[in-house]
Amino acid sequence: MRHAKSSWDNPGLPDHDRPLNPRGQRSARALGDWLRAHQYVPDAVITSSSKRTLETLSSLRLDCHVDVSTALFHANPDTILNVLRRSDAASVLLIGHNPGIGDFADRILREPVSHPRFADFPTGATLVADFEIEAWSAAEWQSGTAIDFTVPRDLTS
Repeated sequence: MRHAKSSWDNPGLPDHDRPLNPRGQRSARALGDWLRAHQYVPDAVITSSSKRTLETLSSLRLDCHVDVSTALFHANPDTILNVLRRSDAASVLLIGHNPGIGDFADRILREPVSHPRFADFPTGATLVADFEIEAWSAAEWQSGTAIDFTVPRDLTS
């Protein structure tokens, strides 16, 4: 998942400290509702340490284990994969930033998602994928199968 829409009301604010804007808060709540409605609630969340990813997580209203990772702040796809490989949860939600999280989503799948917004992975983009592996330590590029994909506009328009 890419974090929801952030606020640019204070342009001098360090990037790590930018919060969500009201639309981002609404979108994250809708994404949490979507995850619950489709029974996609993860066992664990690994999120970037930025304010906007933490606020996205809070607005999702998920009841699961949370790990905050400074390594996920503007991480590249290889770093994201390495963070995932260290998880021992059965199902994991990663919350990160573009371009890394979008590139990760594209590279982790055997086949791309047929959705007009998958390639640009906008704020709030959420991919659900299945992996035929025993542990995350075995995750490799092109090893996942897309189960579902949504963006906030699909849920709120």
